[in-house]
Amino acid sequence: MAPAADRYKTSFSPVLLGLIAAILIGSVGARARRQELTKGLFRMLNTMRKPLCLAIRRNELCHNLSAMGDYTAEHKVLVDSSELELIRHIETNLYTAVVCDALDELGYRNQAMRERLRPLSSNDRFAGRARTISCVDVAHIPADPYAMEIEAVDSILEGEVAVVSTSYSGHNAPWGELLSTAARARGAKGAVVDGLVRDVRKIEELGFPVFAAGIKPVDSRGRGLVIAYNVTIECGEVQVSPGDLIFADYDGVVAIPAAVVDQTIELATDKVVRENHSRAELLRGAFLRDVYKKYGVL
Repeated sequence: MAPAADRYKTSFSPVLLGLIAAILIGSVGARARRQELTKGLFRMLNTMRKPLCLAIRRNELCHNLSAMGDYTAEHKVLVDSSELELIRHIETNLYTAVVCDALDELGYRNQAMRERLRPLSSNDRFAGRARTISCVDVAHIPADPYAMEIEAVDSILEGEVAVVSTSYSGHNAPWGELLSTAARARGAKGAVVDGLVRDVRKIEELGFPVFAAGIKPVDSRGRGLVIAYNVTIECGEVQVSPGDLIFADYDGVVAIPAAVVDQTIELATDKVVRENHSRAELLRGAFLRDVYKKYGVL
């Protein structure tokens, strides 16, 4: 039997990538055939990605990194290549609105974070697994105010998104330029902060995408404290657990529960196909009534 690490190393074949492209540009043909191919695609994704095993492996690696103490470049963990392909597919072909529609179909109707969470730049867009961080307000300066904060940021794995809960605090800015720089160096895709941020111009120059509830130039020292990470939190009034998939674009931020990631992306991809066909026919002058009857999307 192959070593455990090797059993999770998979990659997309050119044929499979071609299938994704064919589906998304609408060249497959009849709706039934498109749906059949989409389902086949995600059956293959399920087989290759082994999502449960991958999630377990990632959590084990996080605990191992924490036990190591000082984090160095040698400790950086590369994400499974098929996971990267899934993220690339989401970022390139999907958008939060269609993902929310897919989650609605699955009965998850409260996965879009509150509208107060906005990107620092209109071009900010990312997807990745959640690395959760929990902050609380304080009115004193602890002996080591940054200890847990540093540990949390250094625990981020490649391809993850820092998701920071502050209970919507207006007292401190727990995220700024240096945390963005450190997270970027770890391979983070971005950060979602349900609170305030600072050093915005520096973050923009860095090119690290951040969604936040506001901007304020104050330090967290003596105002806020990270008390835990890699735990279930509430961000933007949505419950987020480690390993959930975060997707953010200009419309907002969506948290996809880990248990339904594959179903959600399958449904969202199918809807994008139908929307593409609908758009093309509407541009050619077709009536909305007829197009909706044909493809069933608005």
